[in-house]
Amino acid sequence: MTQHSALSTQHSRRVALVIQYLGTDFHGWQRQPRHRTVQEEIEKVLSEIMNRSVTLYGAGRTDSGVHASAQVAHFEATGYIPPEKWANVLNARLPKDILILASAEVNPPWHARFSASYRRYRYTLYTDRQPNLFVRPFAWHYYYQPLDESLMQATLNPLIGKHDLAAFHRARSSRSHSWVEVQAAECYRYGPFVHIELQANGFLYGMVRLVVGLLVQVGRGERSQDNFTNLWVNRLRSEVRYAAPAHGLCLLRVGYPEFPFPREVWFDRQPKFVITH
Repeated sequence: MTQHSALSTQHSRRVALVIQYLGTDFHGWQRQPRHRTVQEEIEKVLSEIMNRSVTLYGAGRTDSGVHASAQVAHFEATGYIPPEKWANVLNARLPKDILILASAEVNPPWHARFSASYRRYRYTLYTDRQPNLFVRPFAWHYYYQPLDESLMQATLNPLIGKHDLAAFHRARSSRSHSWVEVQAAECYRYGPFVHIELQANGFLYGMVRLVVGLLVQVGRGERSQDNFTNLWVNRLRSEVRYAAPAHGLCLLRVGYPEFPFPREVWFDRQPKFVITH
């Protein structure tokens, strides 16, 4: 073993990152051939700094166009950069649509994906009839007719618990089953903005956007609450035809029993719009 490799091994540390990104110009989180992804952009910088191939392990995968306010990932660091300094080092080299909020050392077997107890997503709808350029990248401008957020909340309530949600399981998923433990499901309004938040131990590929696409049909009176529930209880995937646009969705946070970051770093980091008339 050379002196360089011995030193690198001696100083190997597992480093966790809290990551924000604007999903607009990304083809999702996961590395893919011929497409720009968040994982690849960060791995490229890490590999350049450490002069070796580096794999970044994320807490979950976001689809093309989906944002994240507190994604979590980890990698194996070698060399002499202190774990808490990696955020600044990476931010100096990463593109402007990725920001590392914080970095810290974690001890194996802590794993960004397998140690997580939940993921939470927020979907934002903008219901004002007047368009707004500053809202457009982060909300579905849904002005077709009013939405009843109280009815939408009542429709979400039966989702709490562990269910087979094959009705919300899109094709191209590598998951072997459709069982999901939904821990929280909320729909609430701030002025012209309707927010839908779902928290679960894990999510099916495309699940949140399919739920929202169906739920707005309930909110506008086109579909009944009982019909919504019947679709997922009976796993009627063929009846769930429309997914909400990706740009309204944000991976809000990931939760862990043990997490090295203070609450202000990772909790509820997506700002809410406030518009008054």
